[in-house]
Amino acid sequence: MFGYVTINKEELKLKDYQKYQAFYCGVCQELKESFGQSGRLTLTYDMTFLAILLTSLYETETDRQEHFCAVHPMKKHPCLRNEYISYAANMNLLLAYYNLMDDWEDEKKKTSYTAAKLLSKSVRKVSEKYPRQTQAVQNYLKKIHECEKENSRDLDLASGLTGEVLGELYVTQDDIWSDDLRELGFYVGKFIYLMDAFEDLDKDKKSGNYNPFKFIEDTEDFQKTAEEILKMMAASASRAFERLPIIENVDILRNILYIGIWTKYDTLTTSKEKNMSQNSGHEEK
Repeated sequence: MFGYVTINKEELKLKDYQKYQAFYCGVCQELKESFGQSGRLTLTYDMTFLAILLTSLYETETDRQEHFCAVHPMKKHPCLRNEYISYAANMNLLLAYYNLMDDWEDEKKKTSYTAAKLLSKSVRKVSEKYPRQTQAVQNYLKKIHECEKENSRDLDLASGLTGEVLGELYVTQDDIWSDDLRELGFYVGKFIYLMDAFEDLDKDKKSGNYNPFKFIEDTEDFQKTAEEILKMMAASASRAFERLPIIENVDILRNILYIGIWTKYDTLTTSKEKNMSQNSGHEEK
């Protein structure tokens, strides 16, 4: 489900792109050092956003390092490290593990079960350190399974559950920024769920998997409706973000929230329009 909260590289200044990559490498390095290579394989862009967000909000001291890695074995790459980057890596692993277990329980994917087993020891460490966040993820899976079993038509219910869990993960401590961080995570989570459902609609129709968009797909202007719903989620997330007193890295974060999260949507709609155009051309012939 994750992988939507990323940058639009073309709209970023070179220095901001390089800094984004240093954050990304920092999360990767944290995963490797804390959880080994199996942990590193869980890396997602979504938690890189969280690492930058929390680092920028709390203006914490950040260490700049350089490391070799399997992807870049010939040259060391800059890598940023601090407590919030470490936190993002822990949340990355937690989400990855339970997502794999969810795949196993829903579809009996042996590869998911095998991968989850490799992470189980690491997840126990994360659970002991972050019990509130772990409980939130566990509760989320129970509720989303109930929602799927009931075949709920409520877009807000299904997406809201994802929003609730991400909201809890965005909050590291109880302070004056907790409510805004929780609200930001909530709407980013809703956007992620709905974007994933939109992307997987055709696949879910064939497989019979739950997808709340199936219930409105045949309505007039479905794609326009789906886009408007996604825009509302993105706008609500952006409003919560703008209330936070962030100055450092603000251009990177705005690039992600205003442009980057739409990357897959733009790719999908462009592909659909191209296919429709080709099909129309064949019919005319």
